[in-house]
Amino acid sequence: MSTATVLAAPLVIDAEELALLLGVSKRHLWSLNAQQRLPRPIRLGRSVRWAHDEVRSWIAAGAPDRSTWEAGRR
Repeated sequence: MSTATVLAAPLVIDAEELALLLGVSKRHLWSLNAQQRLPRPIRLGRSVRWAHDEVRSWIAAGAPDRSTWEAGRR
């Protein structure tokens, strides 16, 4: 009998993972965040994370700026 291991996508990703996903440096990622060109991050204490599903949807929508993205989600 064989069993398959299914790895679920993480619920949240950190800056390093998001930068890798977007193909940019962490420094550029923080610049994009300061310019509000990324989805709004989630703050967990002093940690900053992004919802993985939201990031994938944001990319699929053409990566609009934060205000356009949030207006479209209402």
